[in-house]
Amino acid sequence: MKKRTLETCFSPAMYEPERHKGSLVVIIDILRATSAICSAFANGVKSIIPVESIGEARDYKNRGYLVAAERDGIILDFADFGNSPFNFTRDKIEGKTIVYSTTNGTGIIKLASSAAYIVIGSFLNITALTRWLLEKDQDVILFCAGWKNRFNLEDSVCAGAFAEKLMNSRQFDTICDSTKAAIDLWGLAKDDLRRYIDKAAHRSRLKANGLDDCIDFCLTPDYTDKIPVIKDGVLVDNIL
Repeated sequence: MKKRTLETCFSPAMYEPERHKGSLVVIIDILRATSAICSAFANGVKSIIPVESIGEARDYKNRGYLVAAERDGIILDFADFGNSPFNFTRDKIEGKTIVYSTTNGTGIIKLASSAAYIVIGSFLNITALTRWLLEKDQDVILFCAGWKNRFNLEDSVCAGAFAEKLMNSRQFDTICDSTKAAIDLWGLAKDDLRRYIDKAAHRSRLKANGLDDCIDFCLTPDYTDKIPVIKDGVLVDNIL
């Protein structure tokens, strides 16, 4: 059986849309966008509309939508929520559609729009999503949101955790140095993940703004089996 290809992209600045047409792209932005999205689906959100710009988010708000929007971790003045996973409680979002705009994570969804599938990955859904990826036929690229087009530790470590699981399945080959580096980072981090993530610059940014209460939660494996996937530009639960 021919093996599929596994690649990792550490930053939006490095992503090449034309190379990944037809691939399966996993968006990873664990502090906090993709963790919040997974949490929202675990708590019964109907759908999430990802938008790139503040103007789009504001327009949706003016049209009566619930909006989660932040920049640099700070909730925007017109938004109903920021991007903490703790914002998306069942009593607030169950059965509803949320518009979502973040500093890094939602913008790269548009960048990956030529892919065959775009799915949301985090530690919260790592086992369920890995199982789902193994059932597909496409090559996979683990796409880290990074920080404003730069490399970051937390997303790269999470990509390494996914990569290790996928490579251990023996369904994939890789000649991608980024994938090998991500696996190495995961090897350094996994015995004490919380301590390792304390090194991350974004952990310091969140702490400075009093927004670091959700870090332990974002590092929790297998909180949910939900697999948020883009369909017609909107995130929905894969079972729909």
